[in-house]
Amino acid sequence: MAHPPQIKVPATYMRGGTSKGVFFNLTDLPPAAQVPGKARDALLLRVIGSPDPYGKQIDGMGGGTSSTSKTVILSKSSQPDHDVDYLFGQVAIDQPVVDWSGNCGNLTAAVGAFAISNGLVDKQRIPDNGIATVRIWQANIKKTIIAHVPMTNGAVQETGDFVLDGVTFPAAEVQVEFLDPADGEGAMFPTGHLVDDLEVPGVGTLKATLINAGIPTIFINAADIGYQGTELQEVINGDEQALAMFENIRAYGALQMGLISSLEEAATRQHTPKVAFVAEPKSYLSSSGKKVSEEEIDLLVRALSMGKLHHAMMGTAAVAIGTAAAIPGTLVNLAAGGGERNPVRFGHPSGTLKVGAEAVLNNGQWSVTKAIMSRSARVLMEGWVCLPVE
Repeated sequence: MAHPPQIKVPATYMRGGTSKGVFFNLTDLPPAAQVPGKARDALLLRVIGSPDPYGKQIDGMGGGTSSTSKTVILSKSSQPDHDVDYLFGQVAIDQPVVDWSGNCGNLTAAVGAFAISNGLVDKQRIPDNGIATVRIWQANIKKTIIAHVPMTNGAVQETGDFVLDGVTFPAAEVQVEFLDPADGEGAMFPTGHLVDDLEVPGVGTLKATLINAGIPTIFINAADIGYQGTELQEVINGDEQALAMFENIRAYGALQMGLISSLEEAATRQHTPKVAFVAEPKSYLSSSGKKVSEEEIDLLVRALSMGKLHHAMMGTAAVAIGTAAAIPGTLVNLAAGGGERNPVRFGHPSGTLKVGAEAVLNNGQWSVTKAIMSRSARVLMEGWVCLPVE
């Protein structure tokens, strides 16, 4: 029996921060996939290799982890005073789901480079040498992000000596500013409190900071769930009981934040919210064997993404960490020692990361004007991605 040949879709495989993803120019997608819907989701699932009951995504571009199961669609911006519209799709590994509910802060570092190299930024805005300022409209959460992309002789500078913990090799530094980073509509603290009592059956009542900044995030104290804050991936990801506990916390936190209307909805909203646990500084060995000294960090943070402990830190969660650290009284701020904190350096499984945020209190409501961090990005492969017609 004859079968139709594969189709080829122009694509670029890029690393951004501690993540990798397949990047598309919107106009290069098949017509049916140029608009939101089942056709687009089906295409991206097949590109990445999901759903995969083996959890490896061998028959696709994914790498079997939340950090490598990602897709990006870019287009010339529909918004005034912006250069590019950035739409992020987190592809589930073992389910036929593309989650569009949040941003990827790590891949944001690669958006500016792709936009420049693919003609999505007006040439007069790009210097031959120096820093190109790319104004990004994050379409998932409807926020502005500014990427500062280094240029050399009219091309994006990708090589350099900037080292990012969680990434093996150095590259050029890309500074990223998240403006007004409260995620989506509504208050930064959806319950109106800096710290809530979060009741989780089977776990107990936990102190929690529930925040919408960068990405909706549930912060809890490591000690309250029996951890030190120095844990590496294998401690958590090899413990099915622990993973079930974190998913339970995530579901009840999402309900309390108003992100879902029933617990059952949490299963189809895997990307958001995130769950993270914090602790005061302690020395530990990172996953690479590098020693992280308590003197070089303000606090410890471990975060879960798509049901697993992240190997480093999600960029959007780093925005949430920086924002919460800048606001006195949150669990993140208290773990860092309390008081005014800007910027903050935290320890994660792969090392450390520094992030700054500008927080202001107006009429009893906290807001953050921007959060800033440095990442790096580079093209890994460009050409076409091939996939069967189904």
